[in-house]
Amino acid sequence: MHTLAISVNAEWDITDAYVWYESCRPGLGKEFQLCLENGLNQIQHNPLIFQQRYRKVRIYFSRRFPYGIHYLIEEEAVRVLGVFHTARDPQNWVDRL
Repeated sequence: MHTLAISVNAEWDITDAYVWYESCRPGLGKEFQLCLENGLNQIQHNPLIFQQRYRKVRIYFSRRFPYGIHYLIEEEAVRVLGVFHTARDPQNWVDRL
């Protein structure tokens, strides 16, 4: 199992999405968090399972919510760069490297 390091920017991404989903319907933000936790758990246990998309960044796409967890594998650690809505400009992803 790899060590998981979530960047400050990724934490902000998660918080922003959580607040937005909670404003849409109480409890939906928590459901979003649970989906992300599942994704982070999968990444932590087997980070190579998800496809490399740009540079050396891999993306886990949530099945329920239109978000992707963007991460790098660094030896025995996984560094989460961001959690982006799939409709966002891809340049936002690259700017985090």
